[in-house]
Amino acid sequence: VLAVALQKGLDADRMALDDQMGAKAMKPKGGPDSAAGMRQAAQGAAKLMAADDGPRVAALAFDGWDTHVNEGGATGRLATLLGGLDGAFEEFEKGLGERWKDTAIVVITEFGRTAQINGTVGTDHGTGTVVLLAGGAIKGGRVIADWPGLKPAQLYEQRDLAPTSDVRAVLKGLLADQFGLSAGTLGDKVFPESAAVKPMQGLVA
Repeated sequence: VLAVALQKGLDADRMALDDQMGAKAMKPKGGPDSAAGMRQAAQGAAKLMAADDGPRVAALAFDGWDTHVNEGGATGRLATLLGGLDGAFEEFEKGLGERWKDTAIVVITEFGRTAQINGTVGTDHGTGTVVLLAGGAIKGGRVIADWPGLKPAQLYEQRDLAPTSDVRAVLKGLLADQFGLSAGTLGDKVFPESAAVKPMQGLVA
């Protein structure tokens, strides 16, 4: 059941981009991975998901976060990308309307960044990262973490933020609450051979 829902979500992602960016005048400056492009992709996906017969799952992918050079702080490339992500959240909330209250959005990345900047004022591939949750269904307003610290002795291999949680635990918790999947199904079918990773509790309001 989840595989079918995910495939519909992937189709929705493709259709959303086609719908929002098919006309040349609609294309955001900088492409789909710009701040404006993130907003438009979310807007298109929300439009499809808000329909009574729309998909229950949408999967959007935004590239360009590999900030090895000139990452920036409060301003710069990373700040611009985070602003685009925030804009995507806003478009989902506006576009989903009443369905927002039942919506859970999860933002994940395949790798973190190093704890210290490199010689080109950027950061390299790291280990520990963050999972962001948004949506009306989420019990939010908090940080769930065991903060490992940033002193050299506290870093993983003395270079990366040490991971303290498994991303699969977060996803399992959301899938259990949103789709009613059992721990057995999550540990065997969705994430094979992951029975030892328990679903995180209390993520959904």
